Amino acid sequence: MRVYPEQLGRHLTPLAQCYCLFGDDAWLIENARSQLLEAARQQGFEERISLEQDSGFNWNDLQNEWQALSLFASRRIIELTLPQAKPGADGSAMLTGLMAQPNPDLLLILRGPKLAAEQTNSKWFKTLDNAGVYVPCNTPEGQQYFRWLDGRITANRLMLDSDARQLLATLYEGNLLAAEQAVQLLALLAANRRVSAEELSQYFDDQSRFNVFQLSDALLGNQQQRVAHILAQLKAEGTALPIVLWAVFRELASLLQLKTAMVQRESLAPLWSKLRIWDKRKPLYEAALSRLSLPQIEAMLALSSTLELKLKQGGEEDWTLLTHLCLLFDASAHSALVDTRG
Repeated sequence: MRVYPEQLGRHLTPLAQCYCLFGDDAWLIENARSQLLEAARQQGFEERISLEQDSGFNWNDLQNEWQALSLFASRRIIELTLPQAKPGADGSAMLTGLMAQPNPDLLLILRGPKLAAEQTNSKWFKTLDNAGVYVPCNTPEGQQYFRWLDGRITANRLMLDSDARQLLATLYEGNLLAAEQAVQLLALLAANRRVSAEELSQYFDDQSRFNVFQLSDALLGNQQQRVAHILAQLKAEGTALPIVLWAVFRELASLLQLKTAMVQRESLAPLWSKLRIWDKRKPLYEAALSRLSLPQIEAMLALSSTLELKLKQGGEEDWTLLTHLCLLFDASAHSALVDTRG
């Protein structure tokens, strides 16, 4: 059964046989784990065993712990970390077999990275999912992130002006641990009084984190302020410009194929599949295609080639020119285009 982190508290009494905490956000995983351990303590689980699937791990160790009698408590917790979320053939068979031996005095907690579709479709995962609870602990984005932040603000009884809330969200997007620490600090500094953006800005620095895929979505969606913010953070974090340029070029190359087909009145249906653009992202591409002309896309590709030449021939990482290129995802910016291809 899939339960999102904010819903976990409603699924802890009684505890299920196992809980799977997989995702890319360390704070969400640790927070879910803390809730589980506290609920387990209240329900008489006093002994905890920790195992990790490292290079020398023996799956029989898990079976032995599952079948062993506790020397200290009647109820036990087994925590198993899967660093790659890939138990292999032996592990898959072991986990599947153990779930066929339900034991109300044992609680199994699995932890690991974000799962791919092939893993959630595997037999071992489906068996665990049926026997217990799967908590996807992935860093929330967009409105999900704002809902999470609002929840933390409410839980800590903070009173923030709307502009202060927006600033806090901007400063810590993609970094839940830092956001949680900031909220807790604000709860101490500003208990029982309203906080403005001006006051909040005196306390904190920008600690948001982004990746090039988030940049791609912002470019296609013509979110220029967000694009500028993401670029600044990627540069500050030391992200190599070739990685960012690769992401931008990939989107331009896709737009070129799609726009060419549109101009020639061809169906886009085969291209969506060929370019691996799934339904969820189609509206972003459709928006970009509706505002950008074919000559504009071609001009942007020419500019990306200039950036690539600077990198390959002179080793120059021209973030200013890259920013210029990103601005051109707004069609209105093309009227001020300066020819930099020479």
